[in-house]
Amino acid sequence: MKLTQDSEVLAENKVLILYILNKVSEPVTNDSLLRLVLNVMDMNYFYFQQFLLDLLENKYIACFEKEGKSVYQITESGKNALSLTNSILPGIIKLKVDTSFESNLKETEELESITAEFTPLSENEYTVTCKINEKNNCIFEISIFAGSREEAKKIVDNWKENAYRIYPEILNSLNT
Repeated sequence: MKLTQDSEVLAENKVLILYILNKVSEPVTNDSLLRLVLNVMDMNYFYFQQFLLDLLENKYIACFEKEGKSVYQITESGKNALSLTNSILPGIIKLKVDTSFESNLKETEELESITAEFTPLSENEYTVTCKINEKNNCIFEISIFAGSREEAKKIVDNWKENAYRIYPEILNSLNT
C-alpha cells in the first residue's frame, strides 16, 4: 500500500481506526490500537502512524498521558465523522471487527497488563520495575535492585511469565 494510493483506501483506513476506537470503552495505547487494527487488516506500521497523526490533527481522536503512557480516545468530532463516513468501511471489515473484537481486546489488555522494565543506574547496577495494570490503572508496582544486566533481564522475563503466580504470593505474604 502506497500513501499515494487512491483517497478512498486512505479514508477507509482512517475510518477503520475510528470504528475500532469507537468500540473501545477505555483509552488505548498506540501498541494496543495497532494490534487491534492488525487483527482486522494488514497495515504498514508507518502508514498507521501517519493515519493516527492525521486523525489527531483533525481532532477526531485525542492523545493524552495516563499512567505514564500515551493513550488514544475518539473525540465527539471523531464520532460525528464516523457516523458520516461509516459507509466507506466495507461490511466484511465491520463484521470482522465486530465478531473478533471482544477476544482481541481481551488479549491486548492481557498483554499490556503485565509489564516490567529495567533502568541502568551504573555499569553493574540496575533498577527493575514490575507492574500489573487493570483498565489502564496500576494496581501493583515493585522496584527491585539487580547487580547485572543479565540478572535484570532475568527478573523482567520471570515477571512477565509468572506474574499471575508471584503477585498473589506477595500479597499473601504482606497480609499475614
